[in-house]
Amino acid sequence: MKHPVNVNISRMCRCKERSKIVTSSQKQQVVMTQRFLLHLVKQCCSRQWYMPIRTYAVKRESKHYPLEKIRNIGISAHIDSGKTTLSERVLFYSGRIQEMHEVKGKDAVGATMDSMELERERGITIQSAATYVEWKGYNINIIDTPGHVDFTIEVERALRVLDGAVLVVCGVSGVQSQTMTVNRQLNRYKVPFLTFVNKLDRMNANPYRATTQLRSKLNHNAALVQIPIGLESNFKGIIDLIERKAYYFHGPHGDEIVSENIPDEYVKETEEKRRDLIESISGVDDLLGEMFLNEEQPNEEQIHSAIRRCVIKRTFNPVFVGSALKNKGVQLLLDRVNLYLPNPAEVENVALDEFGKQKKKIVLDPARTFNNPFVGFAFKLEIGGRGGAAGQLTYVRVYQGGVKRGDTVYNIRTQKRTRVSKLVRMHSNKIEEVDETYAGDICAIIGLECATGDTFVTEKAYQITMESIFVPDPVISMSIRCSSTNDAEQFAKALGRFTREDPTFRLVYDEDNKESVAMGMGELHLDIYAQRIQREYGVKVIMGKPKVSFRETLVQPIKFDYLHKKQTGGAGQYGRVIGILEPLSPDKFATIEFSDETSGTNVPSQFIPAIKKGLARAYEKGSLSGNKISGVKFRLQDGDHHIVDSTEIAFMNTAELAIRQTQDWGQWQIIEPVMLVEVNTPTEFQTGVQGMLSRRFGIVSSVEPREEWVTIICEIALNDMFGFSTELRSMTQGKGEFAMEYIRYCPVRPDVTQVLVQKYQDSLEQPMQHRKKNN
Repeated sequence: MKHPVNVNISRMCRCKERSKIVTSSQKQQVVMTQRFLLHLVKQCCSRQWYMPIRTYAVKRESKHYPLEKIRNIGISAHIDSGKTTLSERVLFYSGRIQEMHEVKGKDAVGATMDSMELERERGITIQSAATYVEWKGYNINIIDTPGHVDFTIEVERALRVLDGAVLVVCGVSGVQSQTMTVNRQLNRYKVPFLTFVNKLDRMNANPYRATTQLRSKLNHNAALVQIPIGLESNFKGIIDLIERKAYYFHGPHGDEIVSENIPDEYVKETEEKRRDLIESISGVDDLLGEMFLNEEQPNEEQIHSAIRRCVIKRTFNPVFVGSALKNKGVQLLLDRVNLYLPNPAEVENVALDEFGKQKKKIVLDPARTFNNPFVGFAFKLEIGGRGGAAGQLTYVRVYQGGVKRGDTVYNIRTQKRTRVSKLVRMHSNKIEEVDETYAGDICAIIGLECATGDTFVTEKAYQITMESIFVPDPVISMSIRCSSTNDAEQFAKALGRFTREDPTFRLVYDEDNKESVAMGMGELHLDIYAQRIQREYGVKVIMGKPKVSFRETLVQPIKFDYLHKKQTGGAGQYGRVIGILEPLSPDKFATIEFSDETSGTNVPSQFIPAIKKGLARAYEKGSLSGNKISGVKFRLQDGDHHIVDSTEIAFMNTAELAIRQTQDWGQWQIIEPVMLVEVNTPTEFQTGVQGMLSRRFGIVSSVEPREEWVTIICEIALNDMFGFSTELRSMTQGKGEFAMEYIRYCPVRPDVTQVLVQKYQDSLEQPMQHRKKNN
């Protein structure tokens, strides 16, 4: 038994602290841990019982940390930038896992955070996954998010509850289309972040170009705080500009870090980049700016403090470099996550007292104590359950107070109460039970019935709500049905589950075609759910051809004055609305607005909600192509009512028929979603790819050559993108790749308008012809 004991001890000791740069007190702690584990393992081996080791690990990981020692971060980037690979290294160096595995699961294991079989087969992240690690006395809660635009809701809900983030940028491709989307999401939720330029071991890697793109494309005040020692196959180490030290990563896993003096050939570049760094910070930090003007040289501590202040205020973006796959730079990045990103107390979280008379905003207290009323926010649901969990698994960010197992929590939206029977923390697809959790923690509750975005409290009188999550509208739809009627029950169960888990996956029933229609963010989005239904529920799914979510909007403002008067004996219906229906600006084509500009009592205020309901019903189908109406503003200026015949139903019908009137008299147009497409292809295929984009009516905005590759950025209507992937692979011999994201709605071409209008007219005539034939 001697050999297995030695192997286990060396592995456990390496988990305690993988970095070789340790203080004397840390060395003593490691030695004491080795002695304790050796004694423990010898006892276990003599009894042939290994349970005490696992018990010790759970107790060590379940301890509570002070607020200043907690970091809640997300890892976000464009697809295939190395997010999950970076997460795997973070888990390994922190001792959370014992072995590193590849993302695509070539060793039949796969990355820890990609627990779904489909994720390991395709080599992409589909669902965000949560875990937590300990790094040098800090507890870091991590959410690894997908990079594909089709699963953007996973990034939205993660960033909604996080205090900081790491933006990963590919050192070869630089800032890409989905990087811009993630940047908008970071801005939406005001999340402080660091940037990690990854894949510097790859051919054509250039962190300086990537930093320049952060400034030019994303308008970041970005500057390198590290520079690489060599690039591509010669990438050897990293120079820290603040500390003026060179770091090398030795050992089979890069966990033996050696600190040396800067090589002579990099001394000049180090000083130049250090001056650029200080200058970038000085422009946004008062203390360092004053020193800069007085020509004083700040020391290391002053620079670190200035960067931390600016990162929290989101006025500076420090850029780190490395290669996660080659195990270089990850430990240094973790050190700066602890140093620069805010703890939960340094981020202001506000709730709204919607049930009070003044509806005032309430700043939540993040103190880790049960003295404050509990406030939790449900940001993610998994109805299938993970780790053998039965019932719905609800991810909750605790913003105030704390909750214990056995407590009763109230759902503010439904006003229902539920007992917390099982409280857990997540490690990818595994659950670890805990007895209590405090403000600043990210946990999960099993058996909690709710929807995404619900707010929970433990005191029913404490009626406040948190700001919800931004949910983008679906841009594509496909008919969906099961191949066998015997599977209808399981099919309905699967659809019910996925529509609750994912707010961007929606299901409607088309009355005209008598079929169910699934709507999502792209072809991949819907295809993934079709495969999941087949794998997880054993139901074979048949998907129809993709359909674009066309919309109809107004071209010019039109006045309306509609009187609805209906008498059928007894109480009738009476309502009148007067106003203007006007188009919104192109950047608001995907939205609708309502403005109540009435004065007096001609339209009583109690009928305004009914008018809104009538408008919502009228917007469901336009007169040109049968698609939804959007991009319009309904300005209600005046009207009339009857003391007896005016009811909510009457005004609901009045508003709906008023829209019908504007459709008959107004000038309308069809609009379609336009995508920002980024194509990466070898230079030898550039001419052919650009020709293919032109045939699809693409508008090229930029062409960025980089040695043997070229990046083409253009705008193309989603309706013209079907089959693009197959054609691109065929033209580039499988080397080309592309990514796209929705940017806005634009008017369709005249030829497309003619086809859509004719198709809609034919669909209206078919039922009439069918009825005539039957008669």
